Amino acid sequence: MMQADLPRAMVTERPELELSHVDVFYGKVQILFDLSIRAYAGQIVAVIGANGAGKSTTLNLIVGRLKAGAGRVEFAGQDIGGLSVEQIVASGIACVPQRRRIFSTLSVKENLEVGAYVRRRDKGAISATLDEIYELFPVLKRKAGEMGGVLSGGEQQMLAIARGLMAGPRILLLDEPSMGLSPKLTTEMFLDIRRIARAGRTVVIVEQNAFAALSVADQGYVLEGGRIALEGSAAQLLHDDHVRDAYLGA
Repeated sequence: MMQADLPRAMVTERPELELSHVDVFYGKVQILFDLSIRAYAGQIVAVIGANGAGKSTTLNLIVGRLKAGAGRVEFAGQDIGGLSVEQIVASGIACVPQRRRIFSTLSVKENLEVGAYVRRRDKGAISATLDEIYELFPVLKRKAGEMGGVLSGGEQQMLAIARGLMAGPRILLLDEPSMGLSPKLTTEMFLDIRRIARAGRTVVIVEQNAFAALSVADQGYVLEGGRIALEGSAAQLLHDDHVRDAYLGA
């Protein structure tokens, strides 16, 4: 995958999403340490690291499945640390989990309708988003009546991302979106992510596939042992010796 020629995001004074000096514990075991991450409107932010580095924990914190033991999580300048998952999703943050987790016995269209649950009363917005998704992923329109379980792995990943978009988020969180995909499908999927960001959404990706994620990202963070080891523009990290040695196989 070639590095994307993305225009740099217009950085405003206030990040759209900001984690400030966050600690997270599972019971008495600390998982995240003094974590600070910022994502500005329209950016793609990649959080890379090995398995067990704390990447999925970071997303679970943002979306409200975990609570911070210290620090703050802010969305559009507001502290969201005390909100429920449903409140956070309704406010404009959606998370696409690992391994897709689509409903295999529901049709493609029914899977998408489930994703729109938090704004189920706004039929006009749901219809408009569905049209947008069918334009972004034409294969989902062609297969709208087919069961989710018969889709290919790449199509299921498209469906999982599309289901997240049905909530109408300003920020889309993606947890290991390349997992289980071939190199060709991974490339295609990250191009889809680039189109989603260009349509005006902020995207935060956590990935073990560092090259793929940094190739489309604006900003990157390297997470090691629950701590930020490096941060910078995605282009800088792609050429950093530590990142190349540890994550890019170079």
